[in-house]
Amino acid sequence: MEKTPLLFLCHRIPFPPNKGDKIRSFNILKALSKRFDIYLASFVDDPYDWQYAPKLDEFCQEVFLLNQNKTQCKIKGLTAFLTGKSISEHYYSHAKMQQWVDQTIVRKHISQVFVYSSVMALFTQKHWQNLHQVVDFVDVDSDKWRQYAENKSGIAKWVYAREHKKLQSFENKVSNQSAHSLFVSDPEAELFKKQLPPNATSHVSGLLNGVDVDFFSPLAKMAPIEASIDVVFTGAMDYWANVDAVIWFADKVWPLVRLTYPKATFFIVGGNPTSHVKALDGQGGITVTGRVEDVRPYIHQASVSVAPLQIARGIQNKIIEAMAMAKPVVATSMAIEGIHASTANIQITDNAADFSQKVCGYIENARQAPENRQWLIENLKWTATLSGLENLFKD
Repeated sequence: MEKTPLLFLCHRIPFPPNKGDKIRSFNILKALSKRFDIYLASFVDDPYDWQYAPKLDEFCQEVFLLNQNKTQCKIKGLTAFLTGKSISEHYYSHAKMQQWVDQTIVRKHISQVFVYSSVMALFTQKHWQNLHQVVDFVDVDSDKWRQYAENKSGIAKWVYAREHKKLQSFENKVSNQSAHSLFVSDPEAELFKKQLPPNATSHVSGLLNGVDVDFFSPLAKMAPIEASIDVVFTGAMDYWANVDAVIWFADKVWPLVRLTYPKATFFIVGGNPTSHVKALDGQGGITVTGRVEDVRPYIHQASVSVAPLQIARGIQNKIIEAMAMAKPVVATSMAIEGIHASTANIQITDNAADFSQKVCGYIENARQAPENRQWLIENLKWTATLSGLENLFKD
């Protein structure tokens, strides 16, 4: 039986679901494919991911993927200073993507669209008045630039502050063009509402992240890692906030931990580590793994998972995945924002010395945290968090 066609625009190929944004986009794609015939258009910013393109055929009627050269995009982004637009808009603009979107809307008589990441709404600008558009902003991206600006000086501060202002203007425009504007949590949605006129906020709401509690389970079958792991951090290691987090932890917290436990080990697990992160490998019990096929063994074998983020928005998958694996978590207050779990084995602190003490406590007394997993099962399973997604679209 033929389903209603739906255009699904995504800034990064939603497979494999091995990092924060791709985990969310894939699960939304999978859920929507049960009701709609999906016409997916996306960029591929990591050559490694091209091998997974055929996997999308299971969920989509048609898939259009474009290679995204990061260096070229950065150069293209700099032209924003000549136009008055945000760097992000210029970074993602692409004539071939626009052409495919234009043709597909006409060819398939598409009247409904799901946009994952506000920048992909670039390609619906000329059509939005004829579309029922649902946009998943995920996070308030413009606010990340504000946070970046606060931690910079000189020209970098000016550039980041400008991007905050310009991207915020674009976000507001996209929201005004959309039937629904979604965010990863209610607090994130409330933050976004503050940048809109009071009469333009009724369509803004939270759509929580979830976790596959069967896959992320301490009882799941997984290949063991031949290493002793005391502390683990998981995440894409080319993402600025993650890089900043592990460098802060390695500089401020880890030396204090090693004073108490000289043989303690810290594993940084995630793909595409930057040169700054790679430089940590081998220093004082630190291992930088790079890309791994499965993060679960690293979480499972660790005494504690840490999330020392200094800049963050929304719900951190690294935290809820560790919770699902029944692991204790030590996190900064910013990292835990949006996750309203309060258990004995979720420790929150922004002080380096206190952070180290809490980490040492779990190295000293390694234990499971079944209450963390139970909270996840009761609150953040994908089937529950996405249960209302279909209601956002027209019948």
